[in-house]
Amino acid sequence: MTDTAPLTLHRATVRPEWIDYNGHMNVAYYLLAFDQATDAVLDHLGIGKRYVEEENRSLFVVEAHLTYAREVTEGDGLVFDTLVLGADPKRLHLFHTMRHESEGFLAATAEFMLLHVDLSDRRAAPFPPAIGDRVTGLARRHAALPRPAQAGRAIALPARAADSGPRP
Repeated sequence: MTDTAPLTLHRATVRPEWIDYNGHMNVAYYLLAFDQATDAVLDHLGIGKRYVEEENRSLFVVEAHLTYAREVTEGDGLVFDTLVLGADPKRLHLFHTMRHESEGFLAATAEFMLLHVDLSDRRAAPFPPAIGDRVTGLARRHAALPRPAQAGRAIALPARAADSGPRP
């Protein structure tokens, strides 16, 4: 595998049922679209649906963080790029960007931590050696790329803003 650039494995179009009462894509469908991008990455790495069926092992998302930069609306084409930010014997750390297909602007990002699970006992399990080598190798290659500013962010109000909220 020679992936030395972000992976571009998924595209989508904003569907009418994804639109909310504000006239833009609803938050739930951002997560759905990013989940579909994750499935494309897992298939690319050989650990997607077929792997689950053949090996009775899978990856579960154990943490997710989404950021929203600009709204998208019905009919907009979307392109997803993915970086593998890290991997260890049981985990895979992915970062996706969602861009507007024709205008190129950043619409949203998603960061996922996935855990490799043996489905027979539903417990964390190490990747098989060949899979582990594949994901850690891709993580090493992607480590040379610029780290997205949104990666590793947390949600919090600054201390001053939290103290200045409404009083009873």
